[in-house]
Amino acid sequence: MADDDPQDVADRERIFKHFDSNGDGQISSQELGEALKALGSVTPDEVQRMMDEIDTDGDGFISHQEFTDFARANRGLVRDVAKIF
Repeated sequence: MADDDPQDVADRERIFKHFDSNGDGQISSQELGEALKALGSVTPDEVQRMMDEIDTDGDGFISHQEFTDFARANRGLVRDVAKIF
């Protein structure tokens, strides 16, 4: 996308790879929960709410495209997370 800052793209890729701990190209709720623990305490309900928000096709996984769409809509949050990872 033309309006993507190269740093935003690099941050998104790094964060996605960190969350996708098994490297299968998608983020499961378990992977999301484990990654979020690094940001502080997170409950299973919070993980499920995030999955429900980001997993727009409802297949139980966050695809790279779903993650990218979420990250583009939440650039400030992603930049904050990028500082941690």
